[in-house]
Amino acid sequence: MGMVTFVDETTAGGRGDGWVLEIAEERLALRELIRRRVFQEVAEYHAKRPEVFQGLVQPEGAERALNGYALRTPRRIDPEKQTELALKAFERNGFLVLVGDRQVVGLDEEIVLPLGVEVTFLKLVALVGG
Repeated sequence: MGMVTFVDETTAGGRGDGWVLEIAEERLALRELIRRRVFQEVAEYHAKRPEVFQGLVQPEGAERALNGYALRTPRRIDPEKQTELALKAFERNGFLVLVGDRQVVGLDEEIVLPLGVEVTFLKLVALVGG
């Protein structure tokens, strides 16, 4: 089983702490990698019930908070719906995915996941002003 490290970065220069997920396959489509990441985030949120959801994309009915997304009313997040939001965000260029130093451009593109690889999700931040 391989360990994949997920790291979130922003074009504004922010870099979050990395976290590790076990992936049995050596090759995986980006779509499936995003799905597994989102399902893990949602499972951890449900297990810990923190004030803020820290995930790849904003859940419906949530507001941006300092370190994630605050739900107006505490509730369970649907991992399927979150995955759908994440896939749509990728297609709209809401974030880029880098595996090692290579950008993955298509959801159905197969990724090679060598042992200890780092997968960076680079969230694109809209420029203010002009």
